[in-house]
Amino acid sequence: MKILITGGTGFFGKSLLEFLKSSNISNEISEIYLNSRNPKKILSFFSESSFPFKLSLIEQDLTKKFDFDIEIDYVIHAAAESGSSLGFDNPLEMRNVIVEGTKNVLDFAKRKKIKRILFISSGAVYGPQPSNIDAIQEDCLNAPNTLLPENAYGCAKRQAENLFSLYAKHYNINFVIARCFAFVGPYLPLDQHFAIGNFINDGLLNRDITIKGDIRTIRSYLFADDLCDWLFKILLKGDRGEAYNVGSDEKINIHQLAKLVSQCFNGKSVIKIVGENTSNANTYVPNVDKIKNELNAKQNYDLIESINKTIHFHK
Repeated sequence: MKILITGGTGFFGKSLLEFLKSSNISNEISEIYLNSRNPKKILSFFSESSFPFKLSLIEQDLTKKFDFDIEIDYVIHAAAESGSSLGFDNPLEMRNVIVEGTKNVLDFAKRKKIKRILFISSGAVYGPQPSNIDAIQEDCLNAPNTLLPENAYGCAKRQAENLFSLYAKHYNINFVIARCFAFVGPYLPLDQHFAIGNFINDGLLNRDITIKGDIRTIRSYLFADDLCDWLFKILLKGDRGEAYNVGSDEKINIHQLAKLVSQCFNGKSVIKIVGENTSNANTYVPNVDKIKNELNAKQNYDLIESINKTIHFHK
């Protein structure tokens, strides 16, 4: 089995490689092609000899037509994950990376007759979680406001999902979708817009753990190894043309999360609240009954263990 991973040097790409170092799935893989604008960055984290399969690096701008000719079985299209600052600094470029990049991946898959593509989408396609539901299901028809530039990421992911359905109809492309929520793990950026990463970074630097938003904000976090296990379940066993939520369904508010991270640092970090409460506390939690029931996905790591593993990696 040969797999192409786009966006291979981001959180998803690095987490997948880390997972494959010890997963039984590696025994079925003969080669991983890692695509990025600068794929050699991955060699700062992994040795090519770390894996039981061949690791090949491909330099490719996703917004350009794919000019390489390789034979592969599967694509994990993970480029432009939500960790990118493009969504804030240049939303138009963010949109182009996701939408035009997806079109180029699909054209490549059509030309090479790829067996299946797994598209790494996002819970952002649902827009704000309605206040009358506890967790978002895959059939939720809510959507981000297209007139707000800051929604470029969620809107672009929706457009990309629609491209997959169009290519499936016209060119018989076999695809599955993972709508990903919030995660924690060794390769999560600690200096971007992820509260859990920011809190861990504060603890590592012996600073106060600072809450900059509404302390009632509710999130849930899935450990990176569980994330990767679930992604391969979707890739290899998911129903064709279906979307699956990927994330934890164990809720925690941001204040409780800060206390938990402080606890993992033996309570040495003081919690500092600088944000203000809003009229409506924001919730962003997936319903994952579908992937659990249909693909037998399980959450193997609880949140404390996940945070401790992430801290240990950085130490």
